[in-house]
Formats: sequence, structure tokens, C-alpha cells
Amino acid sequence: MAKPEEMYQCQTTNCGYIYNPDKGDRKGKVPAGTAFADLPESWRCPICGGTKKCFRPLAGPGSAREVTCETP
Repeated sequence: MAKPEEMYQCQTTNCGYIYNPDKGDRKGKVPAGTAFADLPESWRCPICGGTKKCFRPLAGPGSAREVTCETP
């Protein structure tokens, strides 16, 4: 089971999608077991289309900042 430090949450307004490496991203054709760091730079949030820069870890370094990101 993925730890909170391994899960990333989209910070765009009204989104909040959580990328869980245990599940991957079926819509984006990312297989289960793919770490967030291993996602290609072209990957987008399946809900809002935000880039990887719009995501912050659920716990650990970088998780405390509240960041808003614009969708493409």
C-alpha cells in the first residue's frame, strides 16, 4: 500500500485528484506501480488537465504549502 509521501494531490482550484501509484492512471494509460516521479512530463491530471507541477505530496517535504495552479 502506498504511503502518503508517495501519493500526490492536484492543487488546482476545484480539483483535488490524488495520484496513487498503487492504482496508476487508467485514463492516462499509466500502469499500477508507477511512481509519481516516473510519470512523463507530458502527463496531465485526468480530472482537470493540470501538469505535474500542479501536484504536491500528501505528506512530507513540499506538502504544507498551499499552491494554486492554472489549468492548461
